[in-house]
Amino acid sequence: MQILKHYWRQLTIAAVFIGLVIGFVFVLATNNTATVNIANVNIRQGPGMSYAITDATTKGTKIHIMKRKNNWLYVRYADHKFGWIASWLVNERNSQLSKTTKISEATIVLDPGHGGSDSGALSSKGKMEKTYTLRVAKAVAKKLRAAGANVILTRDDDQYVGLSARPAMANKLNADAFISFHFDSSPEKNTASGITTYYYHKSTSLTLAKDLSNNASTLPIPSKGVAYGDFLVIRDNSVPAVLMELGYINDKADFKTIRSTQYPNEVAHAVYAGLSTYFAKQ
Repeated sequence: MQILKHYWRQLTIAAVFIGLVIGFVFVLATNNTATVNIANVNIRQGPGMSYAITDATTKGTKIHIMKRKNNWLYVRYADHKFGWIASWLVNERNSQLSKTTKISEATIVLDPGHGGSDSGALSSKGKMEKTYTLRVAKAVAKKLRAAGANVILTRDDDQYVGLSARPAMANKLNADAFISFHFDSSPEKNTASGITTYYYHKSTSLTLAKDLSNNASTLPIPSKGVAYGDFLVIRDNSVPAVLMELGYINDKADFKTIRSTQYPNEVAHAVYAGLSTYFAKQ
């Protein structure tokens, strides 16, 4: 009898162990599989838009995730094929998209200038630049996310973020574009007006600056074009990066537009158009 009890005890332990292993394997397999929710998702040679497209999946394709890098997934898909796919294109939040575009594959970092204890420039009536940069960034983020882009804000509320941390975020993510939003200020109020798009690294960022500036010409504040600017947030960026001064906050006419409810959405449309033009060339 004692031998029989020992046998059943060992058998029970073995069964429990096997059950745990099966359960672990099931959970592991579940956590590493996904379904592509939209049509024509590109498969690339590497983890980023700069890599060549090797294939495209159809809606409903089952993928097995092998590894992850910079928000990209190395996957096995139909007939044991392998390649890289943008991770956010298999998320449920993009299920309403019908197809991918260059912009829907992009990782874009938006930087609302200033924040927290850093108010930025002031209007003639003491209104703070940081308030309006955040309004614009949120409107642009909403527009780009609706198009399927992976958008990260350096801040999404009134908090202080150090200057060096802003480009560091884009560099860590290996972002496809970085845009810092600001509002200009002149030494004397009502003496300057206009929008300027700045770049620092000509080889990586001038084309992006031109495409965004060209579309900024549709905005109600006149565009002053593209200029070289030695600003840390674009100087310390290894990805295509620009800084947009979207009007003069201490100019009466500019500020009337800046503070309007429609201006953030107008900027969002212009930025979306500029990025669409830019990514179409990549």
